[in-house]
Amino acid sequence: MNPAFLLAHFDRISDAPEAILRLRQFVLELAVRGKLVDRDPKDETVSALLDRIRREKEERVKAGHMNKQGCLPEVGTDEKCFDIPKSWHWVRLGTITQVLMGQSPPGETYNKVGDGIPLINGPVEFTEGPFGKTFVNQYTTAPTNLCEEGDLLLCVRGSTTGRTNIAGFRACIGRGVAAIRPFFADEYVRLFIWRQRASIIAMGRGIAFPSVGRQQIEKLPIPLPPLGEQHRIVSKVNELMGLCDRLQAARADRENRRDRLAAASHHYLNNGASEKGFQAQARFYFSHLPCLSTRLTHIQQLRQTILNLAVRGKLVSPESAEDDARALLVSIDAERKRRIDIGQIKQPGPLKTRGNETEFDYPVPPRWIFCFVDDIAIKVTDGEHATPMRCQSGFYLLSARNVTNNGIDVSDVDYVPQEEYTRIRKRCDPDKGDILISCSGSIGRIAVVDQDDTYTMVRSAALIKLDTSSINPKFIAYTLRASSAQEQIKLYSKSTAQANLFIGAIRKLRLPLPPLAEQHRIVAKVDELMAICDRLEAQLAIAQTETSRLLEAVLHQALDSSDRAPELKGLLAGA
Repeated sequence: MNPAFLLAHFDRISDAPEAILRLRQFVLELAVRGKLVDRDPKDETVSALLDRIRREKEERVKAGHMNKQGCLPEVGTDEKCFDIPKSWHWVRLGTITQVLMGQSPPGETYNKVGDGIPLINGPVEFTEGPFGKTFVNQYTTAPTNLCEEGDLLLCVRGSTTGRTNIAGFRACIGRGVAAIRPFFADEYVRLFIWRQRASIIAMGRGIAFPSVGRQQIEKLPIPLPPLGEQHRIVSKVNELMGLCDRLQAARADRENRRDRLAAASHHYLNNGASEKGFQAQARFYFSHLPCLSTRLTHIQQLRQTILNLAVRGKLVSPESAEDDARALLVSIDAERKRRIDIGQIKQPGPLKTRGNETEFDYPVPPRWIFCFVDDIAIKVTDGEHATPMRCQSGFYLLSARNVTNNGIDVSDVDYVPQEEYTRIRKRCDPDKGDILISCSGSIGRIAVVDQDDTYTMVRSAALIKLDTSSINPKFIAYTLRASSAQEQIKLYSKSTAQANLFIGAIRKLRLPLPPLAEQHRIVAKVDELMAICDRLEAQLAIAQTETSRLLEAVLHQALDSSDRAPELKGLLAGA
């Protein structure tokens, strides 16, 4: 395999999620390995360049512009991580540059009115891109260490370590920044440091607050080409990065058009004006499903559309023999009273307000009705308010984090002993067929309880207990995940430090209710369509993985080729 393979599969590998980023990295790898441009025997040798740098250092020391540097060790064989052309030399970064570490001036000397000189403390003064130019954000009247216009600035402390920018002016640099000042035209050095960003970040790891020191920067091994070749490398890299910019823009435009088409299709499916129009749009969508489901977000939109269509009665056809859904409310009310009479549940208090009873209604088929959660629930409660006694093993104590739209997740769950479990179950007793809602923090996730006598909860989750002889729990779960219910949940949640959904708000959620037999048919259809979504997601994941592996294999083989193939020359020449 060689760079010809890169060309042959370019269209396919360009769809890999990180394709453009990896292509940029590939260009940098070619650059620092000497595989991007040809040698020119007329170039000044690296030895001559190093002699000029040595003389320049001596002159700067003599003029007081820099301190005399200590001797840096030769680059060891184990540090030469790849082969370079014979005309190149491995050197230390400190051999060819002057590294100046920042020092923060006293905080009381900072100002925004222009007194003193500009202060660069880090990325807050950086512009976009690795070689963007800094801008003036603040000043100091007591400057410490200074950078000069054109210096490469490198963040060396904290989470921003490795970020770079070019000094747009003479300025004071704070302790989070280092200035790298070369002794010759430095564009190649800039490219090398950009390529080394991950290594620079790694140098600061293993510390509570990562930081990189001057000696670490100075000791970075750099493959140094002749100066004339450096200029050609920089020119070619800029050319190829421009190509990557165009590829990225074209890809973004293509994805944006796909996103707009998918969004428009979902909009029409959700808001079709007529049955005929809805059917036409549905046929269009499903006949173009591969084109409209190229990203995970598209499939997530499809799942939401399926739920929205389900609760509007557009997934299955009604049957004439079915009873009106109002009969279900009568049965549920009778079951609720029966449980109250035998002391199984308490009489619920009246809702303070139900608001406008039709505010969240929309057209539904005949025999459907709109009702409140309060009308269909045997009881609605939240979990234990006091802090339960926990133990290493025992009975599951659920919280909001354990409630997911894919079911109850017990991979990270707390446990309570038997006596706590028994006590808490008197308040909150989730059993098979009940609905759980996350109601603190990330609110509105819905799960159906999958077994009896297993769980209890704390107050960050809430329980809707159902009469499963009158209600299909999965239908209620799907309804609560649909857009209309989620909008109500968002509206009713109290947003302070974090969102909270209280019991009264859950009781007054407005939901559509079809006859029981239709609920069963809708659930079966939703399950069928969600299985298709599962397969689409799996296929998409497999395709992305295969494309990413192909991309990495192609780039690896192309990078490791000892000579640039004619096809690669053609790619680079035609960029």
